[in-house]
Amino acid sequence: MGKYLIAIDQGTSSSRAIVFNETATPVTVAQHEYNQLFPQLGWVEQNPEDIWQTTLISCQNVFQELNLQADDVAAIGITNQRETTILWDKETGKPLYNAIAWQDSRTADDCQQLVAAGHEEMVRAKTGLLLSPYFSASKLKWLLDNVSGARQQAEQGKLLFGTVDCFLLWRLTGGASHKTDATNASRTLLFNIHTQQWDDELLALFSIPKSLLPEVLDSSADFGKTDKTLFAGSIAITGMAGDQQAALLGQTCFEVGMAKSTYGTGAFILCNTGDKAVQSQHKLLTTVAYRLQGKVTYGLEGSIFVAGAGIKWLRDHLKIIKSAEQTGHLGEMLWLASENTKAIQTMRARAWEAARYPLIIGSLATLILTGLIIGIVPKFESLYSRMGSELPEATQFLMTLSQLFQHHGALTLAGAVLL
Repeated sequence: MGKYLIAIDQGTSSSRAIVFNETATPVTVAQHEYNQLFPQLGWVEQNPEDIWQTTLISCQNVFQELNLQADDVAAIGITNQRETTILWDKETGKPLYNAIAWQDSRTADDCQQLVAAGHEEMVRAKTGLLLSPYFSASKLKWLLDNVSGARQQAEQGKLLFGTVDCFLLWRLTGGASHKTDATNASRTLLFNIHTQQWDDELLALFSIPKSLLPEVLDSSADFGKTDKTLFAGSIAITGMAGDQQAALLGQTCFEVGMAKSTYGTGAFILCNTGDKAVQSQHKLLTTVAYRLQGKVTYGLEGSIFVAGAGIKWLRDHLKIIKSAEQTGHLGEMLWLASENTKAIQTMRARAWEAARYPLIIGSLATLILTGLIIGIVPKFESLYSRMGSELPEATQFLMTLSQLFQHHGALTLAGAVLL
């Protein structure tokens, strides 16, 4: 058996492959960015071929760097941006349209109509989620209704749907495996998190043919083997989890009340609630944290859509920084300024107070970075507070996270870790 594991980390703005050795130590990593597309206001898309190619090239890079053979790799695992929706031809593997990204809001009006019609209580009871364009179901319905011929082909069984994990698995296995795991399925608005099945009532609500959907497995399972042509041999794919759930597992949050707080394109808190699917009173999301050996562990999640995406915006659109690393230095100056002036002690300042810092630091980039941090930090503190009120077992753990965030939030949000 091979002595290495490869983790594919497919994110909103880049794809990575990380090689781990027998002691779970990272040996090498390859990463490639790709562009998001914004065809209209509120629309966010990605080219599925960019997702695939950056993932494949990243894997090939680590093989080349370590001179690996397929037999050297014991298994591959996949973690991914969640909710992003892809529809492709079952025979050719060609996507019918761009991937509709998780941030996309084109179906907001459709979701509001379902709320107005009184469907949200049923949807929330089954899925733990809200009726929101954030999740996959309304995106998939839009594709079926707006891409020429898509609904007819779907009803004829000629198309397949998947979130990014599922699409990558299908490509990696040469079209042999159309599967997902319970964490990714739980983010579609089509999966009943209590029965652990695709739900007929939800499928009917969104007019989704069941033939489109992948088989749902545990987060650790036999997902298939890679096509021999990709890496000169077959490699087992044995793990899959959405990015936030994978972070929970990676931070070893296996006990009820343990939580992780991570910052990427967006920023997320996810708390382990054990075998209890906690129904939030504060619009937090109830979700599958992981499923192992058929046993479901649930989680409670809070999210902020813009964190690292704001840093990327500074770099790629305003072009006032050349690299994400630069903002770490700006964040450090901001933190020192706040310490000296005591104007935003524990980062709870009102937004207008941020205007003082550019005068001290003298930088347009710092002004905008200040706005990003001032906007994000209070939201995170609010999430900590709401989650603690929902789950008393997590209160002390969340307080510790909150204190760390208050002291290091500016530097964390500003650092290159975001990208």
